[in-house]
Amino acid sequence: MSVDIDFFFDLSSPWTRLAFHNIGPALAGLPARVTLRPFLVGGVFNAVNPTVYQMRAEGSQRLAQSFAWLKEWAELAGVAMNFPSPHHPLKSVAPMRACCALEHDQPALHRFAAAAFEAYFNHQRNLDDPVVVAEVADECGLDGAALTRAAAEQPAKDRLRANTEEAVVRGAFGSPFLFLGDYRYFGN
Repeated sequence: MSVDIDFFFDLSSPWTRLAFHNIGPALAGLPARVTLRPFLVGGVFNAVNPTVYQMRAEGSQRLAQSFAWLKEWAELAGVAMNFPSPHHPLKSVAPMRACCALEHDQPALHRFAAAAFEAYFNHQRNLDDPVVVAEVADECGLDGAALTRAAAEQPAKDRLRANTEEAVVRGAFGSPFLFLGDYRYFGN
């Protein structure tokens, strides 16, 4: 029996970078299929988890400890985590619309997301800049100019809004959020 997993993600989330990296090895050899579903975690926070912004206040002891744990988890996973970057917090609308433009082509979406995570969390590149999004796409073998054009069109905008609304309706409260049938899972 195969398990279908909807992996809702936002490129701005360091915990999502870890989960994105870890899910493939964790499922290796198992009858599971992961479908990447781009959404805006900020839209989810605004709808169901607005207190997250208070917990992230500058000087927050919880935030400092969370970043320390994040770096430990990244080291354990063998994932570069040069975070937070000068571009944090990332608004992520531009790269997430690009992801939505690729959602129909899961291998291309996976390639782009992997490259974008690396660009933001290792090299501290500003994914809020569509020029950077195009460069990242080019670097992973996609047509960056075509992707940024598609990301600016209404279908990508509508898809991002619909995915975010679907995640909220299904019970998401952060990124990453995974759905395995009726089972819900949050985090790395």
